[in-house]
Amino acid sequence: MVQAKALEASFLSEMLGYAGVGKTPQEFGGGIGEDQFGSFLRDEQARQMVEKGGIGLAEQLFRAMTKGQSDAN
Repeated sequence: MVQAKALEASFLSEMLGYAGVGKTPQEFGGGIGEDQFGSFLRDEQARQMVEKGGIGLAEQLFRAMTKGQSDAN
């Protein structure tokens, strides 16, 4: 389940990036440092979202992976 949660967090981080979360504002921005560390903020926000229940992707991935294992036996 840990790997499924990690994958969901990566997916959410990418989606947050496309949505503009952590993007440096044009006015009064924090400069190059803010740009460089914005991805760390998005990653942590995504991990927190997953820990609070996420969007259910980890659960679906885990079920799909374990179903494939039980079918192989």
